[in-house]
Amino acid sequence: MSETIRVELLPLGVALDVPRGSSLDAVLFPFGVEFPCGGEGTCGGCRIRVLRGEVPVTEEMRGILRPDELRAGWRLACRARVESPLTLEIEQWETPVLADNSVFAFEPAPGRVIAIDLGTTTLAAQLVDGLTGDVCGVETSLNPQAAWGADLMTRIEHDLHDPGHMLGAAIRKSIGETCARFGPAREVLLCGNTVMQHLYCGAPVESLSYVPFEPALCGVQYTDAGTFLPNLGGFVGSDILAGIVATGLHEASKLTALVDLGTNGEIVVGHRGRIVCASTAAGPAFEAGRIRMGMRAAEGAIAHVIVSGGAMECRVLGDVAPRGICGSGLVAAVAAALDLGLVLPNGRLSGGASEVRLAGPVSLTQSDIRELQLAKGAIAAGLRMLTARFGAAPADLDVLYLAGAFGNYVHVESARRIGLLDLDPKRIVPAGNTALRGTKMIALAPSRRAFYTEELPAGIEHVPLASDPKFQDTFVDCLSFG
Repeated sequence: MSETIRVELLPLGVALDVPRGSSLDAVLFPFGVEFPCGGEGTCGGCRIRVLRGEVPVTEEMRGILRPDELRAGWRLACRARVESPLTLEIEQWETPVLADNSVFAFEPAPGRVIAIDLGTTTLAAQLVDGLTGDVCGVETSLNPQAAWGADLMTRIEHDLHDPGHMLGAAIRKSIGETCARFGPAREVLLCGNTVMQHLYCGAPVESLSYVPFEPALCGVQYTDAGTFLPNLGGFVGSDILAGIVATGLHEASKLTALVDLGTNGEIVVGHRGRIVCASTAAGPAFEAGRIRMGMRAAEGAIAHVIVSGGAMECRVLGDVAPRGICGSGLVAAVAAALDLGLVLPNGRLSGGASEVRLAGPVSLTQSDIRELQLAKGAIAAGLRMLTARFGAAPADLDVLYLAGAFGNYVHVESARRIGLLDLDPKRIVPAGNTALRGTKMIALAPSRRAFYTEELPAGIEHVPLASDPKFQDTFVDCLSFG
């Protein structure tokens, strides 16, 4: 029998006995520690602090962590193994996931349904009573595929090496266990981005690995475990179809947009029955991925920054000492740094500075700001190109719905200040988890099912921005913060 070693996790208060030589990524992933680069040791997203015990410093750690951070005990979990008793402080110990408690019109029918929003980072499931519309159960969790990387292209690469096995099996197992805990239901209805749909259904993802990113699946997908709503083309998945239903964008009389600011930014613009959609590779910056001190919106994360008395004032979740910065805090911090002249409109740090100090040990480097600049440039360019198809500009939108967790928490004035959303903040509406809400609406409207899953998707035009020769120039034009 192999020797076991005690590993304590703070602030969780959890103690584990694990076999000697165990990789720390396998030990920590179940507790919410993410590995954005898929455990390659290149991003720093899996930072942990060794409070007791010894984790040797590797060359990969020296390339990511500063000397003072290494001296303070910081290490990369993906490059470490358990060889002695350890007490570890982990940054990412919560998984805030948006569920949905909206009230909407539905068609009462006997039985219960399970609606699932399968996201790249998280999954949210709700058990709904078909007669009353009441939510009878809620489960949210981290998508287990995150162990193979935070972004879609990293996961596609892993699946190409082991087609249809590891990633698909992991999410099917997780969702199967969730449904079993809920108990019997007359239907399980899922939505998610195109890659999640393909991996869940066991479909090949090779065609999604190169331009023009054509999906292998088309239409509603029926599996033994549930029904997956249809994607809209390319990287615009059924979560966006559900978002269109949830916001009523397909019935809008004035120009309206829906934007999901995730790792893969999806954009929808339409009115009077005409709808166009696109996706753009924003990267994980809006979720604080690839940010040196990035973390989830958990206790200790800087979530908002304002300018007060000529200096930055940071709001930290939980009113505790700052430990890192989440996506909404990143946008607000850069907006504040622009106002103070610490960051120039071209994204460069002013005066030859190497970082922007925020609070406590938290700071932003030039590479952090560059990550946000690229992400915001991609979204702004996509929105500009789609509104142009209606002879309009983003400023002409009547309403812009922001979907997802980031959209629910980002400070819209800060988003406007960095050039992410170029319209009156009063017309920007945080819409919550539109994917989950729309899925429930479709599940509880049997007479409209064919419209939602066949007619509506067929009438939506997918615009492949990656192959549009105008996109690169528009993207470059949108990189400026000023």
